[in-house]
Amino acid sequence: MVKQIEEYLDELFPNPKCELNYSNEYELLINIMLSAQTTDKRVNMVSKELYEKYNSLVSLSEADVEDLKTIIRSIGNYNKKANFIKAIATELVTKYNGVVPKTREELESLPGVGRKTVNLFLSELNIEPQIAVDTHVHRVSKRLNLVDEDADVLETEMKLKEVFKKEEWNRRHLQMVLFGRYKCKAVKPECENCKLREICRGVK
Repeated sequence: MVKQIEEYLDELFPNPKCELNYSNEYELLINIMLSAQTTDKRVNMVSKELYEKYNSLVSLSEADVEDLKTIIRSIGNYNKKANFIKAIATELVTKYNGVVPKTREELESLPGVGRKTVNLFLSELNIEPQIAVDTHVHRVSKRLNLVDEDADVLETEMKLKEVFKKEEWNRRHLQMVLFGRYKCKAVKPECENCKLREICRGVK
């Protein structure tokens, strides 16, 4: 079953890429944080304006939170995320001399940065193989019987790390995100021509 899934993902997304736009490591980290409960497309729209106005960590750390809220207002939880932007920038400037740390412990100590954000950050920069379980990966994993229907996010991450080869984790994670985003969607999934129909829990 796993081989069948891998082959189909390779067919659909031979060169998977993260769809968040970023120019440096701190932009990537902040954009991943912003992407929770909203789309990458929307994050790319607001972050373009954000980084044009505040083009350094120092300027972000000194930004007025109300102005940050105005810029990112169209994304989910913008009030909380605006505070996280300023807090992350402040800590990176004052504690890490403007350099984004690369260890899980240090990254998870930053405001608004949790396990999924760290996994995606480490994976995207090829610092270490990781699987970040977002809503798409979680949904697809359950539909394709890779995990139990009642599995939580951490259980899903651990199970996917068992079934996929470690050297392919980064690739498989991106493929599953794209599969969930464009094919195996939450609403109106494109089941009709899917080659994984026979193993999918969602097909009636």
